[in-house]
Amino acid sequence: MKLQLLVGVAVTPLVLGLAVLPQVANADSLVAAAASVPAGEGVYGRVTDANGAPLPGVEVTAQGRRAVTNTQGEFHMTGVSGEVVLQARYIGLPTATQSVRVQSGQMTSVVLALGAAEATSVADVVVNGVITEGVARSLNQQRNADGTINVLSADSIGRYPDPNVAESLQRVAGIAIQRDQGEGRYINIRGAPSAFTAVSVDGVAVPSVDPGTRAVDLDTLPSDIVSNVEVSKTLLPSQDADSIAGAVNIKTRSPFDSRRLSLSGYGGASYNDYGGEDIRGGLTASNVFGANEQFGGLLSYSYSRTNRRPDNVESGWTKMETPDGEEIFALEESLFKDYETERTRQALTGGLEFRPNDATRLWARGSFAKFEDDEYRNQLLLTYDEGDMVAGSNSRKATFDNVTVERQLRHRTQVNEITTLTAGGEHIFGNGAVLDGSLSWASTEQSYPNRNELLFRSKLKPSVTYDFTGDHYEPTYSIFSTQEHMDASQYGYRETAFRSNTTEQEEVSAQMNLELPSRFGDQEVTWKLGGKFRSRDVTADEERFRTRRAGDGPSQSYADLLGDSESRNYDYLLGHKFNNGLVDEYFASARDLADRRMPDSVVSDYEAQEDILAAYGQARFDRGATSVTVGLRVENTKFEGSAPSFVVDANGDEVYSISRVDRDDTEFFPNLTVRHSFSENLIGRFALTRSINRPEFNQIVPRRVEETDGSDISYEIGNPDLKPTLSNNLDFGLEYYFDGLGVLSANAFYKDLSDYRYTLVYGEEVTIDGVVYDAEFATPINAPEGHLMGIELNWQQKFSFLPGWASNFGVFANYTYTDAEIKTAEAYGGRDTFQLPGQSENNYNLALFYENAGLSARLSYTKRSDYLEEINADDADFDLLVEGREQLDFTASYDFGNGIEVFGEAKNLTDSAGVKYYGTRERTYEYEKFGFNVFMGVRFKY
Repeated sequence: MKLQLLVGVAVTPLVLGLAVLPQVANADSLVAAAASVPAGEGVYGRVTDANGAPLPGVEVTAQGRRAVTNTQGEFHMTGVSGEVVLQARYIGLPTATQSVRVQSGQMTSVVLALGAAEATSVADVVVNGVITEGVARSLNQQRNADGTINVLSADSIGRYPDPNVAESLQRVAGIAIQRDQGEGRYINIRGAPSAFTAVSVDGVAVPSVDPGTRAVDLDTLPSDIVSNVEVSKTLLPSQDADSIAGAVNIKTRSPFDSRRLSLSGYGGASYNDYGGEDIRGGLTASNVFGANEQFGGLLSYSYSRTNRRPDNVESGWTKMETPDGEEIFALEESLFKDYETERTRQALTGGLEFRPNDATRLWARGSFAKFEDDEYRNQLLLTYDEGDMVAGSNSRKATFDNVTVERQLRHRTQVNEITTLTAGGEHIFGNGAVLDGSLSWASTEQSYPNRNELLFRSKLKPSVTYDFTGDHYEPTYSIFSTQEHMDASQYGYRETAFRSNTTEQEEVSAQMNLELPSRFGDQEVTWKLGGKFRSRDVTADEERFRTRRAGDGPSQSYADLLGDSESRNYDYLLGHKFNNGLVDEYFASARDLADRRMPDSVVSDYEAQEDILAAYGQARFDRGATSVTVGLRVENTKFEGSAPSFVVDANGDEVYSISRVDRDDTEFFPNLTVRHSFSENLIGRFALTRSINRPEFNQIVPRRVEETDGSDISYEIGNPDLKPTLSNNLDFGLEYYFDGLGVLSANAFYKDLSDYRYTLVYGEEVTIDGVVYDAEFATPINAPEGHLMGIELNWQQKFSFLPGWASNFGVFANYTYTDAEIKTAEAYGGRDTFQLPGQSENNYNLALFYENAGLSARLSYTKRSDYLEEINADDADFDLLVEGREQLDFTASYDFGNGIEVFGEAKNLTDSAGVKYYGTRERTYEYEKFGFNVFMGVRFKY
């Protein structure tokens, strides 16, 4: 292996020999060497592989100074002069050195190419496979970062059967995902709630799509638009402070990744165990042009369409008194859902860049992602608590007379859109100072163009027995034997409901950073100062309509609206499916006949504006093998929100008004981050940081919203006094990097939480503004105390030390243990200490891979333990928990060596279900299965 070094304006190639990176000398001698050179002298440039692709995470050292290349392979180093010996170290490639002359008082431009064309055989290159290339890029960036980070490269992402960014991130140590219909949507880092993680695309903060949380719906973003994903688990002062758990930055591709005409793409289709089809495809084109190839352009498009037909049963539990006078757990209702869902995902990214030299770059980048879920849901609803319990019933088996039986078709269309635009530049001055800035705009929109419901009720009031004594996931229900629900002649029109809503979030931001090398006494110190302004506007508008007039119902009978296909859920026969076309025609004609529901169509609306002004300063210096960053960030938050409200006056009349909230908070975020190299391979890290999570917009505005699910009615009310959650964080860890390609690491963390924000659900009868509501009532409040702590263990290694065929195997394994709790200001149901919602105690990932010549294969397993989703203020038996889930996936590919690669993916081979339960697993609330998926496709690259 050789290192090619290009120096100066003429860019003269020099062929370098191999060298071993020397052991770090004592700190005093290194500091003395660095102090003898003026800070304005040094080198800047980039490091590439033999094909010209940038190498991120390369450690470049000289005269006691150290620099690390960014994702574009760029670096700059000040404080060196004269005859400088540059040393470049990259895990997976041999270390190389070379002398270069740096003129006094000047910054000298260099280009280093690891893996020169003179390498004569594959044996010269340690990194020689798609999986190992991805691992090498990730490990080098992680090893040389100042803080604790994890990196997923595009190569690594492509080796897993993960259609979106959330699914890709579940492979990272300490990250678990929350799913919707079996597909990952939100991430939990280190057991923290999903809202504790900020997400950005190319450095642009992405507003949430879902108005109910600040967490970003990562299922909207397909994984194939990604160049790499960087997860910062400890923050620096230069980063936004709103990431208690971690910050995720999704970086899209750059035309300067290859610096030539480049075309790549893929396409394929799949088989779904539960029916339907899955097609995916993507194309990326980029090129550089101009007299000196100083301009670059890139365009990328991705498309996928999936049909999903999961089986789903929901059971609403309560406590009832039997005719015998005994209190038991009993079902209020059973809801059987037969889904037909078409889910499409599209993404478009583009970029223009101008790099007249290695000291200057300007860019404009944009991305657009659209997620659409078009869902028909045939439902059978059994309502027990409107009937009469029969004597002899118990908590596992009960019989009810006069059970209400209903059939419903819901047609719901959900559309999520995420758009980001950014323009900026960076320049390295002759004295080594670096100035960068950007202007950005980001917009998200979640809309439900239609949420239409048609409900029929049977005249029959049968006796129904349910039995959970056997399989509590799939209990028996007597009605599927007696089949009263199958008598179509007994159903009459009950209700038509229409609901549409749109939530838009728009954020503009501007930031500037100045990095300035200097001398503080006899110590070389790099100062970094900056400021940022972010302004986000949120608007939410909802409309609700309903009619129960018989004359507004369909002209057809219930039976005439049914099709020929049976509607099944697991082994339960629900009846026949509705004819979607006929029902949609009825919806179109009936919408204008329905009455607007007031005040529900008004009180759901709200507006909010949040302005954040931030400034920071940090200093970074090296003392021998130790790098220290110390600094302070200050963020001022101004918030204004308003929502319509209806209150009942003394005369019993509803009075309309606008309720408003205004907030102004300033918080300080001190930071100390230390990285120490005990040796070339053993790295230690320590960090003391502070971070924040601001309240969700819909929780802080003063509004009250009614929600219905089947026959259940609940109310959500905002809390204008809600405080942001603050966290003081302690992190420390050790990482040992193997000489071949791998790492063994342990990272411990402790987060001291104040004013943790959680939602309590209260019982059946609630008084609000003088009105008594017979429904559940949920409101967010702060818990004064809380903590989150744990440890991450991670092992990645290619078994190159083994003989023969065994050397082609490797392993990825990680385990995270977390312990967390919150302590409330008052007791609820005799409790004042709770598990942290969203926190799994155990999280595992294990993958075994094989790579030889053009063949790559990986078998991966992931699992997380149970976690709390919702706290019940009245009774711990009705805390809502999510059952832990495991999944086994497999992917394999063969590269023919001519730019063509065939691949196959198998997902959820364990046929794992999604389960929620109240209190104990036997009281199953939701049981949903998705089946497995097999995907085959072709990739190409030019």
